[in-house]
Amino acid sequence: MEQTTNEGIPREGRLHTMSKADNMLAILWLLKSRKRISAKQLSEELGVHIRTIYRNIDALCISGVPVISEIGRDGGYSIPDHIKLEPLFFDADEQKALLHAAAFAREAGYPSEEPLNRAISKIKRYTNPEQLKRLERHENSIEAIHPPAASGLTSMLHEIQTGIDRQTSLEIDYKTGYDGVKQTRTLDPYGLVHWKSKWYAVGYCHLRGEIRSFRVDRMGQIRPTDVVFDRPATFSPREFLLDSLLTEQGSESNPHLVSVHIQGIPQALDDLCGHWLLGHALVERTAEEAVFRLDESTLYTQVAYYLLSFGGKIRIVGPKELKSGLADIAESLFKYYQS
Repeated sequence: MEQTTNEGIPREGRLHTMSKADNMLAILWLLKSRKRISAKQLSEELGVHIRTIYRNIDALCISGVPVISEIGRDGGYSIPDHIKLEPLFFDADEQKALLHAAAFAREAGYPSEEPLNRAISKIKRYTNPEQLKRLERHENSIEAIHPPAASGLTSMLHEIQTGIDRQTSLEIDYKTGYDGVKQTRTLDPYGLVHWKSKWYAVGYCHLRGEIRSFRVDRMGQIRPTDVVFDRPATFSPREFLLDSLLTEQGSESNPHLVSVHIQGIPQALDDLCGHWLLGHALVERTAEEAVFRLDESTLYTQVAYYLLSFGGKIRIVGPKELKSGLADIAESLFKYYQS
């Protein structure tokens, strides 16, 4: 049976094969767990030559660890009591999960990609060749594809994130919609939300006097201010954004809700029911039919155009006004592209 030290570090016969980084970490925890320990004791504990201990101690000092060296009969190495060292180790599954999460974050346009890459590099640095090979295999096993981010988006996300962290207001130049006029607004940024390949800044809009969401790719200049604000303690930017999109659809008291009955092939109905808006409006589903309750204004605008993309794979049973609306849109598009 393999012997271990009181700190759970395997004895000689195994640790002499550890990398320099592993040895340094082992020395670090031994120094922290004991009042004082000599180079000879460290050598015996780790099963390495005493010269290796000296080199690793020097490396720890160079990296900024305040190792105290005392000479004499009762001398040795120690770390000041006020230095706090909290162990942080990841098992193989945790390392794989972090690598996969980093891949998704990069493709989503995560604004702090550089420190993210540094963190991943640290995970790889403290692995042996076999572990590194496994990590690289995991890293290449899953990928994400997102639309290209707008030019300058990363710097804007950094500006907004800085405002969120410091809780200071921002002045933003913002344009609503495709043809909207650009306005200067003062925003207290509460958080960022990544939704359907777009970034949204959620916070208090001084112009409107209420909490609003703003698409970051529609922002122009962002100017930081020194005005400090208090963020609501329990506020969730994610929940606010979803509620603002779905409130009308989910309110039974909404007098403008319309029942929509659609037939179609199962695969097309699956796609309809998986849509972020239609999925929340689903009332009934069978193999070849689905019933939704949707706000009238939404139904005859964005939803109508989405339904047209399914072509003959679906058929609108009702309401008849929706069928007529789809026919009008199709005819209008036909004339437009014929001209």
